[in-house]
Amino acid sequence: MPSSLLSSSTKRWTLAVVCAATAMLMLDIAVVNTALSRIAADLHTGLGGLQWIVDAYTLALATTVLTAGGLADRLGRRRVFAVGLGVFTLASIACAASTDITFLDAARAVQGIGAAIMFAVSLALLAHAFPGEKERAGALAAYGATIGGTFAIAPLVGGLLVSGLDWQWIFLINVPIGIACLWITHAKVVESRDPNARAIDWPGQTTLTAGLFLLVLALLRGNDDGWGSATILAELGVAAALIAAFLAIERRSDHPLLPLGLFRNRSFTGAQIAAFAISGSWFAIFLYITLYLQQVLGLSPIQSGATLIPGTVIMFVVAGATSQMAERVSARAMIVVGLALVAIGQALMVVAATDSS
Repeated sequence: MPSSLLSSSTKRWTLAVVCAATAMLMLDIAVVNTALSRIAADLHTGLGGLQWIVDAYTLALATTVLTAGGLADRLGRRRVFAVGLGVFTLASIACAASTDITFLDAARAVQGIGAAIMFAVSLALLAHAFPGEKERAGALAAYGATIGGTFAIAPLVGGLLVSGLDWQWIFLINVPIGIACLWITHAKVVESRDPNARAIDWPGQTTLTAGLFLLVLALLRGNDDGWGSATILAELGVAAALIAAFLAIERRSDHPLLPLGLFRNRSFTGAQIAAFAISGSWFAIFLYITLYLQQVLGLSPIQSGATLIPGTVIMFVVAGATSQMAERVSARAMIVVGLALVAIGQALMVVAATDSS
């Protein structure tokens, strides 16, 4: 159905289900950190196993999100979105049922694939449901507020679930939300496709996934095995070769997974560098902050969740204020100031000790 003919009810339901699904996948990125100490004690694992709980999810999400978007354009966005919801919900049940760390890490990887599908298709569903510039801006504002708000409350939600029930409930909470979203998707969301959808770049997908997996594996095992060990050097070498092969494939492909020509645009490249910097610094530190709060300072899950609330709430408020400043302050200046403040904050964390407050 042409988007111009969609009823206001259909548009509202589409926005509601996209925001609910996005809140669910964002919750699972942030809420897990609060439960790590409890999971470590229950499943008898160390830092390496805990790191994979986070990395298996984000690695699967990062390496499949582009392909998921391409499949949705070809096969139907509503259909693929529903598949993502189903995969995510079933994987959440598997995570909650885990009795050892290997099974939990594997279930988290599957959950990440479901999250990638939902994340890739959500904006396309909104774009089709809200074709007008003004109404689309409103829908995207609600979508962005959902992401910020969910990330703000996630630490406290995780602390409440772990302290009041157990760590399995950070995954089981997804089940009723997932089932409700599946029903809404099938009953209320209109199917759409891209008539000019590109073919899937399977060679690029394969080399990128394998290369990033080996790179992350080597980085996680380097301290334990030794950075000069044959195993780590081999993993890093093969990872470098696969990523180089991926770049070569993308350069020659008629339908590249990642069009390298985008990087000729300095604004695009700068934005990617900034995103990499913030992801590799501020977001990466949440895992270790949580372990520090609970295992070094001895805080409970709910106390550590409450400790993180001021930072996440400030981030939510400042993000909203920043959007209002866009007409008066250049994006470049705001990004530079933002990264500088992150660097200062990271430097201040270096002085944290076992007797810090």
